[in-house]
Amino acid sequence: MTLHWKLVIDATDPHAQADFWAEALGYRVEDNSPLIERLLALGAVPEAMTVKSHDRRAWRDLAAARHPDDPHEEESGTGLGRRLLFQRVPEPKTGKNRLHLDVHAGPGRRDAEVARLEGLGAIRLRKVEEPGGTWWVLADPEGNEFCVQ
Repeated sequence: MTLHWKLVIDATDPHAQADFWAEALGYRVEDNSPLIERLLALGAVPEAMTVKSHDRRAWRDLAAARHPDDPHEEESGTGLGRRLLFQRVPEPKTGKNRLHLDVHAGPGRRDAEVARLEGLGAIRLRKVEEPGGTWWVLADPEGNEFCVQ
């Protein structure tokens, strides 16, 4: 039996991180507004738990980006496949990642992809050249390192 999973990433600004990674990967920022509006109407959650993002109601401390081809729950907007969930934490990143994403640009597209990601807010950290290959290490807007191959 296989298990479903999502990658949860701490963030000081979950909405900015979800926007960055959705654009970087060609994913969609999840729209949880129908569920949130329903819960607000029922008095099940306080308005203080929400913010406006993309002109719709969103969770204040959570935002996610999901693969556009994967299924999602219509009622909640929650992705059921490949998904990055960003959760608000009070502290900034302080050390090296223990887990990171590798982005595969495709043959001959690495440098153009690095430039595109820099345009979205990534920072180029270093180029790695090893017998097994060459890639760039970048950091997202909150300093999380990732590789572009």
